[in-house]
Amino acid sequence: MVVGAGLFALALGFVFFAESIVAATQPADPRAEGIVVLTGGTARIDGALQLLAEGRADRLLISGVNPAVTLGAISQGVDRSLRHVLECCVDLGREARDTIGNAAETRAWADERGFTTLIVVTSDYHMPRSMTELAQAMPGKRLIPFPVSNPGLHMARWWRDPETFSLLVREYGKFLWAETRGLLAASEPARAEDVAATVNGP
Repeated sequence: MVVGAGLFALALGFVFFAESIVAATQPADPRAEGIVVLTGGTARIDGALQLLAEGRADRLLISGVNPAVTLGAISQGVDRSLRHVLECCVDLGREARDTIGNAAETRAWADERGFTTLIVVTSDYHMPRSMTELAQAMPGKRLIPFPVSNPGLHMARWWRDPETFSLLVREYGKFLWAETRGLLAASEPARAEDVAATVNGP
């Protein structure tokens, strides 16, 4: 009975997760001090460069760039009309290897530049987990999600497309793990205080 209820809750949570991604929209007029885009597709980088070209932030971090990839190589893969902004206001983060690394890399970059507001650009399906990891790494900063759609995926009919369905299942699992890690980390200080109170007495 308990196992069945747990599985039902997971399944229901997955449906809400998938539908929230389908319903996600880009903010009409995002403004921040910086932009961070998490690598994983040219559509993400194009979207971030478009925001920078429109003057919606002062600087852009491309997080998770392969050490072998140069700015010139990135320039060749983006829309020609956006290449000019790569030369003035873009930083490449080469340390991150996953979303947790993206969060740490973004925090260091934002702290170094004194940014307290960031526009976060990544794929729509990746946004829930990204926002969770970034918020945990930078609790004092305001994060504005800017989801980008992958034209190769069929999000509007995710239950009919095996590739999209499988991707969402994997992302849901990773999202739940990120949320769980955050809850465990938040409870650690409280447990430490309880232990100290027990040792020291009233």
